[in-house]
Amino acid sequence: MARIKNVEAFCSFCNGLRKMELAGEVVGNENKRWAKCKKCKHTMIIDLLEDVKETKVSLEGIENNECIKYSPQKSYEIGQSIYHENWNDFGKVVGKGTLSNGHKSIAVEFQKSGHKKLIESLIT
Repeated sequence: MARIKNVEAFCSFCNGLRKMELAGEVVGNENKRWAKCKKCKHTMIIDLLEDVKETKVSLEGIENNECIKYSPQKSYEIGQSIYHENWNDFGKVVGKGTLSNGHKSIAVEFQKSGHKKLIESLIT
């Protein structure tokens, strides 16, 4: 089965930067692709050179930096390096958000585990 590629690009229907699923190629133009917005489900043509935001985070040498041991009770800032002890993995906080139940979350790009969402500022 083919692997689905997701990119972050500007959706003209939602009027915002959204995660999109690449759906197919445009005949005659190698830089353009059909993409489906994950939020509004509209399909449109995007230019990979102009519309796509580069989402790769540099994780090289992150284990040599000062890393904070991850705990759901702690609060984190975007760009901060963390170490997840249970997974034995280093990562960098790339985003923050709030879950539907009101809990705060962080998006972390890990070296081994990839992109994960974790709980932060959990009150017990």
